[in-house]
Amino acid sequence: MTRTDPDRRPTLADVAARAGVSTALVSIVMRDVPGASTATRERVRRAADEIGYRPDTRARLLRSSRSRLLGVVFGVQHAFHGDLLAGLYDAAEEAGYELALSAVTPGRGEQRAVDSLLRDRCEALVLLGPQTPTAALSDLAARLPVVVVARPVRSSTVDVVRTADDEGLRLAVDHLVGLGHRDVVHVDGGRAPGAAERRRGYREAVHRHGLDARIVAGGPTEDDGAAAARALLAGPLPSAVAVFNDRCAVGVLDVLRRAGRAVPGEVSVAGFDDSRLARLSAVDLTSVAQDVERLSTLAVQRALARLDGVPAGQRELVVPPRLVVRSTTAPPR
Repeated sequence: MTRTDPDRRPTLADVAARAGVSTALVSIVMRDVPGASTATRERVRRAADEIGYRPDTRARLLRSSRSRLLGVVFGVQHAFHGDLLAGLYDAAEEAGYELALSAVTPGRGEQRAVDSLLRDRCEALVLLGPQTPTAALSDLAARLPVVVVARPVRSSTVDVVRTADDEGLRLAVDHLVGLGHRDVVHVDGGRAPGAAERRRGYREAVHRHGLDARIVAGGPTEDDGAAAARALLAGPLPSAVAVFNDRCAVGVLDVLRRAGRAVPGEVSVAGFDDSRLARLSAVDLTSVAQDVERLSTLAVQRALARLDGVPAGQRELVVPPRLVVRSTTAPPR
């Protein structure tokens, strides 16, 4: 018997025809339930391998009373979200759940991403750094458990797992001041999730050290960082810059170096997230690290606790950050 059409996904019927058994018997083998002999199971699995059949796990889950799917909305352009996804996969698998992912892109908004997961019958949603208004998040939480990661939300029905963003900026400022810097500027994140908390942490830290606060408009992307760096170059250049996140910091680094300004010789730069981008050898960025494993584990645990009717206890769980020092910060000349 020949293989099935390579452009068509093999079905149970194709496996049955290949193995010379009924479709019902193939289903028994694929579901690994009693009703087939050892020899038959081996023949069916060999036939499945020969024609490239793979069970449709998603369809099987959706036919059950509980899908055992956790939906995750993430920003495809955010490197830190990729780090969180890796942790969420591990935590979900350990709990016997699977993830259904739905990306936010420049042409695909959060509402479309959420609607896709609702159609998949996900039991709960984990939203990474969403910008959806609080009222809309509360409405969504009335339908199913919602856990927001990396953004504070003032709602009694939405669970939150986040890093202490203000503390992270205080760590960055304390590090820079400890190196001897007295002119520390903050390139902020605009309206991005966590930006307000990081601005507050920066102001508190520089004031505690008796320094003046200076905030330059930024944002979450490399282009935002590049624009901020050009603004810095137009005036007296500070000796140190604490940036909203790693992507923005990379934009700052690129413009400063293209302008012939030495980093960290003339300007020290610190980012936030300790994403994979910061750890690249060509970047080697000092950055405030978020505890990805802890954030991911807590997010899954909160979602499952809601599903099981366990009292929430603390609705907002805040995880402390830490500073990772690399080559973009040094004492001033």
